[in-house]
Amino acid sequence: MMLEKIFPKLHQEGYKFLAISVVVTLILWSISDFFGFIFTLITIWVYYFFRDPERTIINDDNYLVSPADGLICSISESKGPIELGLESKNFTRVSIFMNVFNCHVNRSPTKGKIEDIFYKPGKFLNASLDKASEENERNYFKIKDNKTEDGIVVVQIAGLIARRIVSQTQKNQEINQGDRIGMIRFGSRVDLYFNKRKTMVKVGQNVIAGESLIASL
Repeated sequence: MMLEKIFPKLHQEGYKFLAISVVVTLILWSISDFFGFIFTLITIWVYYFFRDPERTIINDDNYLVSPADGLICSISESKGPIELGLESKNFTRVSIFMNVFNCHVNRSPTKGKIEDIFYKPGKFLNASLDKASEENERNYFKIKDNKTEDGIVVVQIAGLIARRIVSQTQKNQEINQGDRIGMIRFGSRVDLYFNKRKTMVKVGQNVIAGESLIASL
């Protein structure tokens, strides 16, 4: 258990990057101790970035758990995403900013069914900006739960450095609370939309995907 905490498993998206980094590091060690050392640190960071640690899930439909590791950068009342036909519905939107040191594996906030997935190309603005939710590249998950009529929406938003959004789920797939639904590479943001629930977090709070409680009935 202690070893798993020190060396968590690697997400499948990370193997290629880690392999490239290791090869470059070995080559540079043969040329220069200085650059070899620098790229050794980069290789450690690549492994750390793509880590995919196990999480302790509450498994309680009365709560929504965080879909991402990171910092709560915004909490607001908002209309639902027009891309999912929810523009007439009122939601609370909690935005979580992930920096390059956070674990970037995203998880489902609740048990349910993936009712819809919608990918939209866009810009690569700073993900912490509010307009990023409307202008950046993003991927929408609409999750039908058994507690609310309008369901839950998770939006993966690419950031200034991020250039790839990865989805690990399919439409009509049944998922459990805390299941992995995807990841975003190299700094990004996740928005969580819900209604008829009480928010349990505040702006500036750090949260952990699959474990931190975001909202309750």
